Amino acid sequence: MPGLIVVTREGEERAVRGEAGLSVMEVIRDNGFDELLALCGGCCACATCHVHVDEDWLARLPILESDEDDLLDMSDFRQANSRLSCQISFEESLDGLRLTIAPE
Repeated sequence: MPGLIVVTREGEERAVRGEAGLSVMEVIRDNGFDELLALCGGCCACATCHVHVDEDWLARLPILESDEDDLLDMSDFRQANSRLSCQISFEESLDGLRLTIAPE
């Protein structure tokens, strides 16, 4: 089972495991991170699963699609490394992915 390193808004870092094939959002949510709201349940409709991905991992992620890009544009906290965690499929190749939950 691949692992994910999640940094909370308060700076606490925690390593968790998740099932390959789930979205990164589902892995974060299933591991008890309540600050990642994911209100739309992963439909790419709300941007409440916004994360900042460590720069070293960006090139390994799927391409940023226009729907995700548009939602991220509405965030005051968008950065070059911003992604919606619901749009990243968590696979074995992402074992060790490190990200920070974006401010609300």
